[in-house]
Amino acid sequence: MRLFITGGAGFIGSNFIRHMLGAYPEYQLVNFDKLTYAGNLENLVDVAGNANYSFVKGDICDRAGVDQAIAGADAVVNFAAESHVDRSIERATEFIAANVSGTQILLDAARGAGVTRFVQISTDEVMGSCAEGEYFTETSPLRPNSPYAASKTAAEHFIRAAHVTFGLDVVTTRASNNYGPFQFPEKLIPLMISNALEDRKLPVYGDGLNTRDWLYVEDCCRAIDLVMHKGRSGEVYNIGSRAEKTNLEIVRTLLDLLGKPHSLISFVTDRLGHDRRYATDPSKIESELGWTPRETFESGIEKTVCWYTENSAWVERARSGGYREYYERMYGKRG
Repeated sequence: MRLFITGGAGFIGSNFIRHMLGAYPEYQLVNFDKLTYAGNLENLVDVAGNANYSFVKGDICDRAGVDQAIAGADAVVNFAAESHVDRSIERATEFIAANVSGTQILLDAARGAGVTRFVQISTDEVMGSCAEGEYFTETSPLRPNSPYAASKTAAEHFIRAAHVTFGLDVVTTRASNNYGPFQFPEKLIPLMISNALEDRKLPVYGDGLNTRDWLYVEDCCRAIDLVMHKGRSGEVYNIGSRAEKTNLEIVRTLLDLLGKPHSLISFVTDRLGHDRRYATDPSKIESELGWTPRETFESGIEKTVCWYTENSAWVERARSGGYREYYERMYGKRG
């Protein structure tokens, strides 16, 4: 099988590539990535020499470039997206371009190339904030509350339209908050770990009681693998671990694991439109595909803290943009 993976140099995408190369050594994987600020080829240094892995620098909004790179692919897995809510609040234009227009261009290219399965990586944020005691299912109304979530919701509508109108074989995943190795340090867990290691203040929005379900990235990758291979065409699958934690609980846990004082916590003005709670019901993927997470929150967060502690140089390069030098060394003179 030949997989065309967009956004494969990002956090979940790079972990997925590593998972697939290990699980299916006979598969051929093409990583198509624009290498924006969060796309980091250093995430994949350990597989760069694999004969069944190749990298193509490209933009999913460039139809000609997509058509050329997607040729011969059996399946598409679309991770490519602008994903940081705070950035979408500051400026939504890039989110509409990448998450909406880019997805439609990929759908058109996939049909043109005869791709037999299209996997859309969406998010639980498309369903908005979940009331206490309730859980979102795959049929819950889509009520996005941020520009980022709105753009991912729009993408889902185009995915569904491609299935209904053209018969394209599509499946969609909506995962809860991922964490683990190689996550860009603007997101909550790597940001807090990095700041704590430097004894800097840990900024917590509002009262810190916003709640999320936390999913270790390797468990998410196994779920996407199953959905790609066994998911029913046209269906949506929630991926969650039933590990709800408030942001404040997360930050305190990280400080305790790092042996740092809780006095480093600094409450800051809340984000605009900040959803109070995300909580998904993963019963469908559990019952239909037999998936369950292998990591508990406790085991996953310990692994994550260890990784960031041992890879401080990666964090520093990510923060400074120094990782781009790797691309120039490896690919800059090949274009």
